Amino acid sequence: MSRPLLEVADIIRAHGQAFLEAMGERLSSAKQRVLRRLAACRTAALGGHVERCDRCAHERIAYNSCRDRHCPKCQAQANADWLHARQADLLPVEYFHVVFTVPEEVARIALQNKKVVYGILFAASAKALQDIAADPRHLGAEIGFLSVLHTWGQTLHHHPHVHCVVPGGGLSPDGTRWIACKPGFFLPVKVLGRVFRGKFLALLKRAQQDGKLSFQGALGHLHDGAAFAARLRSLYEKDWVVYAKPPFGGPAQVLKYLARYTHRVAISNHRLLAMKDGRVTFSYKDYARGQRQRTMTLDATEFLRRFLLHVLPRGFTRIRYHGLLAHRVRTAKLDRCRYLLGQTTTPEWEAEVREESAEAEENLCPRCKKGHMVRSKRLSVGEAIARQLQEQRKIDSS
Repeated sequence: MSRPLLEVADIIRAHGQAFLEAMGERLSSAKQRVLRRLAACRTAALGGHVERCDRCAHERIAYNSCRDRHCPKCQAQANADWLHARQADLLPVEYFHVVFTVPEEVARIALQNKKVVYGILFAASAKALQDIAADPRHLGAEIGFLSVLHTWGQTLHHHPHVHCVVPGGGLSPDGTRWIACKPGFFLPVKVLGRVFRGKFLALLKRAQQDGKLSFQGALGHLHDGAAFAARLRSLYEKDWVVYAKPPFGGPAQVLKYLARYTHRVAISNHRLLAMKDGRVTFSYKDYARGQRQRTMTLDATEFLRRFLLHVLPRGFTRIRYHGLLAHRVRTAKLDRCRYLLGQTTTPEWEAEVREESAEAEENLCPRCKKGHMVRSKRLSVGEAIARQLQEQRKIDSS
């Protein structure tokens, strides 16, 4: 994929200071830190290194990455590393994609209580899947799956939801059989929605009783116990959305999907179209109108405000593993599943993914197209800035 013409970092460098002045003390130190890191990413401010072609000796300077998990540029390598580690977890079965989302009233509470409510979202969705799958009226099996938290919609509004990728079956209660789901059907989403709602609101009520929730501004009245109870009753009356996407074609397709999905940030640089006169234009998919591609233009300060809505609490884990994939039991449980499924050889998709990854990681020389660029020297911040100024003077004099 070619380098985008416009990046989130460009918008921060052009309008970040004005945004900081407009927000004042309302902007948390965590969000300020994200702005600084993204603005400095792959610039001389973070230092760098010299790369030299092992064939023609062509040199170029590469500046260091910020490695912030909210940075659109830094997530590609993190994604590749994570993908390699996940190859061994896949089973030769059908896979399903189940999405749990919450009503807007809950999303507003979550925005003021991210760590607590996002944690509840993970716990309630995982328990709903596990309980319904364990019910003999449905699957009657112990399942394993991974969950990924996304907090955004296509236009960068706050829209917390969890994506779960689930094998189509699980272990029998005594561990002696693999129980497969019906082809093309995993679990009933209406039942999942009702159970998810009940578990989520029970955990939310407990968090409020334990004093773990805080409310400001328009939500300030929820400090009152009666008002909070009334809000819970209204949420019980709503239908909570759980939906299952069509099953994947197989494990190799699951890996390809995960490779571009698990480490997403609120908006990719390739969706940015223009920055002009203090406004930012980007593309988005309009799901309400047949997934049509549309464009939206926002003031740069509003764009940055929306982007920063999705900064996660420090240390918060946004990819989690449950059931058969839980860290403490993963190796033993997966070995048992493979034995019961008759998987005794190296899966074909592992070789396929290794081959694709190797091709993607080739760092070909841009001059000779035959050699590979390898690191030859590390640059301190001072050295990187000096090199950058030197290169700029060459450009200006040419």
